[in-house]
Amino acid sequence: MEIILDVTDLHIEFHDHDQPEVAVEDFDLMLGRGEIVGIVGESGSGKSMSALAIAGLLNRKSLTKSGRIMFNGTDLLTCDRNILRSYQGDEISIIFQEPMTSLNPVKRIGWQVEESLFIHHPEISKAVRKEMAIKTLYSVGLSDAEKVYRMYPHELSGGMRQRVMIAAAMIGNPKILIADEPTTALDVTVQAQIVELLKKLNRERKTSIIFISHDLSLVSQLCERVIVMQKGNIVESGKTKKVFKRPGNIYTKRLIAAIPKIELR
Repeated sequence: MEIILDVTDLHIEFHDHDQPEVAVEDFDLMLGRGEIVGIVGESGSGKSMSALAIAGLLNRKSLTKSGRIMFNGTDLLTCDRNILRSYQGDEISIIFQEPMTSLNPVKRIGWQVEESLFIHHPEISKAVRKEMAIKTLYSVGLSDAEKVYRMYPHELSGGMRQRVMIAAAMIGNPKILIADEPTTALDVTVQAQIVELLKKLNRERKTSIIFISHDLSLVSQLCERVIVMQKGNIVESGKTKKVFKRPGNIYTKRLIAAIPKIELR
């Protein structure tokens, strides 16, 4: 398998208080082309912090990072800011938990889906950008894409907004999609639809996906491999089926035991 992302010894520390606070310690991840890897753990485990570092979105002055994040032969932790920006939103895209905090309320959907093309591919004409945006909106399951293109975020349902966010992330056909708790704010039916959509995009485009969630049942449906984090550390990793069936770590066992069981009467 071709390795497209190699994260080694990632260490993240905050310096907001008198004593440094370690958020992530010795995080390792090798991601293959077309692979889906899940990162699970409770709030504060460091899973989202690790993903933000990979996406190049940790730039606070009160924070230090060390280790290596290798992509395309470039260390994203130490490379020039302009090189990092050339990858963000084009080669590496990210979608977040709540689209209403990511979408601009005063801009139409079409503009927001096209934005990364405008930034990274200014040579593409306005007409072609619109055509690509509508095609991408269709590809994420928005059947009336031309109408959605002209709408504002508040006019869409939560599930539709999340599909718009996925369309905006995928329009440049990135090599890596980071999905940070993308289904938490959605009901169970829409959650399942978003998981199926991510599977479809992975299958059709060979996009590698890092799926971050505290929902182990969704991770088991989507991810080939899983990384379990606790207090900034990886406590267990491996093939999802093996880890879930025969967990070796006490914390992993507790997480699996907490998965709701449905009893039919």
